[in-house]
Amino acid sequence: MKPADEDRIAANLAKIMALICIRNTHLEDLHAGKVPITRTGDYSDVFVIDAEGRKIPWFEAAHIDDVQMASLMQEIVNRLFTFHMKSDDPGFRDDLDRWMAVAGKWDDPVLDQAFLDAMASLKSRPNN
Repeated sequence: MKPADEDRIAANLAKIMALICIRNTHLEDLHAGKVPITRTGDYSDVFVIDAEGRKIPWFEAAHIDDVQMASLMQEIVNRLFTFHMKSDDPGFRDDLDRWMAVAGKWDDPVLDQAFLDAMASLKSRPNN
């Protein structure tokens, strides 16, 4: 197989997995809230006031708690597992082809150097 074909297949797989396994999860519930208005454009003028009356700058406030994060990650892991387990099922593949019409409109992915660097740094840690 030509490298260009491998790149195209990997890009399509990444996009369809992101759409099916990550985008349409409880992440949508987190995204559905009201977006605060910023006059500066960088949200430095936006604050969260908590129940104790603390004024927390937007970028210092957690936007998801530990329970929500654990639930979201479990949902994503379950979907990725299901995706892999059903990838040879003809009916499932037909469904993927239909969803690819949506995911195919997304920008093509690029290699994430920060991710590769983080993975490489894990090798140098003791007990890995």
